[in-house]
Amino acid sequence: MHGKRNPFIAQEGILPIALVAAAGIALAGYSNPWFALAPAILLILLVLLFRDPVRDVPSVAMGVVSPADGTVVSVEVTDKCVVQGEAHLIRIRVNSLGTYTARSPVEGKVMDLQSAAEGIGPDCPANALWVQTDEGENVVLQFQGYRFGLAPRSFIRFGERIGQGHRCAYLRLAQYADVYVPINSKVLVEPGQRVVAGTDLIGTLTRS
Repeated sequence: MHGKRNPFIAQEGILPIALVAAAGIALAGYSNPWFALAPAILLILLVLLFRDPVRDVPSVAMGVVSPADGTVVSVEVTDKCVVQGEAHLIRIRVNSLGTYTARSPVEGKVMDLQSAAEGIGPDCPANALWVQTDEGENVVLQFQGYRFGLAPRSFIRFGERIGQGHRCAYLRLAQYADVYVPINSKVLVEPGQRVVAGTDLIGTLTRS
């Protein structure tokens, strides 16, 4: 099962942080130390951007946790990008200086959206994350609003199991995280509420 590593810095950030740190050390040692100020400031910003802190996942059966740090901007009912019928759509504005790594909202098996025979909304892209719980409930996670053309990158594959609140993708400055839960689920958040990735519950599933 993925998500067991507990790094402080996301793997994607190790190389740029190391390069900036090396540049700062070189400038401080072989040139005017003041020239190292810019790399030092950039280093701090990169650490904040790529930070990937450990999170305490709540022990709540059928719970749905927030996939990202941010603020809930809307809660609505939709028939787009869903696996079965209508769903609650919880949209979260991602905090760019929050955790760099997205967390899986629920525990279950990663499914292939392209393999489903029916029931998928026309606006759901192939790169959305569909997790099916052991109880057969379907939760879809999709990111919107890519900055600098950098789409989030998943590091899990179809057929693998993932734990609730475990790491599933690099956010890469995505602006919004959309979580689709079954229509019979209970939504626990409202617009304006701040949420923490992998820790705060945004809903609970109900067995169909």
